[in-house]
Amino acid sequence: MENIGITRDVALQLIDQHIVDPVTRLHLRESEEIMRALARHFGEDEDVWGIAGLLHDIDWDLTKNDTAQHCIMCQDILKNAGATDFLITTIVSHGYGNESIPALMAYKRTMRIQYALAAAETLTGLIIASALMQPDKKLASVKASSLKKKFKNKAFAARCDRAIIAECEQAGIALDDFLNLGLISLQGIGDELGM
Repeated sequence: MENIGITRDVALQLIDQHIVDPVTRLHLRESEEIMRALARHFGEDEDVWGIAGLLHDIDWDLTKNDTAQHCIMCQDILKNAGATDFLITTIVSHGYGNESIPALMAYKRTMRIQYALAAAETLTGLIIASALMQPDKKLASVKASSLKKKFKNKAFAARCDRAIIAECEQAGIALDDFLNLGLISLQGIGDELGM
C-alpha cells in the first residue's frame, strides 16, 4: 500500500476549507467513487485511489479564473496538509499535457493510477451530461449502450476529452468496461448526487 499522508477525513476537511462551488464538490465525490471502483477492479488500495479522486481539483475554486495555475496551487495545499509526494504527483498528473497549464505541458502520465485518475475525472462529465438528457434527469435512467453512443458522438458534451477517457486502456481496462464501471459507480450514489 502506498503511503499518501492524508486520510479521507482530512481530505473532506480540505474540501470544506477550499471548495465552495457545489458542482465542484459533486464532481470530486463522483471522481472518488469511480476511482474506488477502479481500485477494486485492479486490486489496488481503495482509500489511496479514492482520496486521489476526491482531492484532484482541490485548487479549482482558486484557479478556475486562471487555469494556468490549476494543478500548481494544489501542491502547497496538499503538502501543508501532510500529503506525500506520491499523492501530490498523482493529483498533479491529471493536468499533464494540458495546453491551458503551460507548466505541465511537457509531462506525461506513466502510472496506472495517473491514467485512471485522468480518465475517471473526465468520464464523470460525460455520465452526468447523459443523465441530464434523460426525461427524469436520473443516473438510473442512463443505459450503458446509450453512454457508449454518446462517447462516440464528439458533439455531445464536447468538453469531455474522449482521448483522456480512452486513457483507461493504458491503465489496463477496456473502454467499454470502463464506461460500464463508471456508470454503475455513479448510479450507486445517485441519491447522494441528487440524480
